[in-house]
Amino acid sequence: MISARQLKILEAIISDFIDTAQPVGSRTISKKYPLGISSATIRNEMADLEELGYLQQPHTSAGRIPSDLGYRLYVDSLIDEYSISPRDKEIIQSLLLNKIIEAGDLAKQAVKLLSEFTSLVAVVSIPKFNKCRLANLKLVKVSDSKVLLILVTDTGIVKNIQLALSNTEQFILDKISDTMVDHLNGETIENIDVRSISKIKEKLNTFGNIVDYLIPILRDALKSLNGTELYVDGISHLLATHEFSDTEKAKGIFDYLKDDKQIEKLLDSVPSNQLTIKIGNEIGHSQLDDCSIVASSYKVDGNSAGRILILGPKRMDYGAIVSIVNYISNTLSDVFSGIYL
Repeated sequence: MISARQLKILEAIISDFIDTAQPVGSRTISKKYPLGISSATIRNEMADLEELGYLQQPHTSAGRIPSDLGYRLYVDSLIDEYSISPRDKEIIQSLLLNKIIEAGDLAKQAVKLLSEFTSLVAVVSIPKFNKCRLANLKLVKVSDSKVLLILVTDTGIVKNIQLALSNTEQFILDKISDTMVDHLNGETIENIDVRSISKIKEKLNTFGNIVDYLIPILRDALKSLNGTELYVDGISHLLATHEFSDTEKAKGIFDYLKDDKQIEKLLDSVPSNQLTIKIGNEIGHSQLDDCSIVASSYKVDGNSAGRILILGPKRMDYGAIVSIVNYISNTLSDVFSGIYL
């Protein structure tokens, strides 16, 4: 059982190590932190903390650094969530609370903000589009050879798909759009099957050649929307950290982050109903044993939809990162649930 005094010493060591990336000695703690105890007492307590597994001593230094167990205790017991400044809230809202924005563009804005605020790797996944219900569909002529297919879901997500379709008047496109909406409104994309498409084709037989061309493209386009879309930013930030300044050491992480399937597995391992912090081998991927992650989900109408995740060295400012992750996940929940649409 760790004592209250040992807990304060551990907190001071981890805070100092997060700031400096250097092993921490007892004299540093006694000078910088008002604990009201001598350097010798701190040194003895640090030795006990090492024996208990909360600290470790690099062979090249007399100072100590936190172990994974030490970080876990710090995260569970000691970190304080910071307040987001009004200025930072204003920046986030100006970029995310946009009334006309496609889901992919929103995710790009969010992942960029997360990476810039934390100076670490950020990942954002957007909702599985096949679980959304179709609310509207529009075909718009943009040139003599191109038509824009606009899909709108019940959650306000907009998806634009460019089609090659020549010499088609807008009134014909309107007729096709209206018929499709009549047959498909309120359906999940995964339920838009061959039978419903056949009914549309039967209804629009006057424009048989257009329908024959459009339906396979529409089907393929809808299929392409299935699954999770991933957005990653800030990989280069890892090279700026003390832990991964050695490019060889960072290479394994870079290779991992280039593999979408690996990232999807990582996101799937995170509970969807709570903020989660995993440290070192808790992550369950050997390439990330020197890392920590902070992850959360955002919701669409109360149901978990996509996830956001920060990845960096274990020596990260957990309190600040938890704050920004929570704020952006809540903002995305509002946007995707249509509160600001």
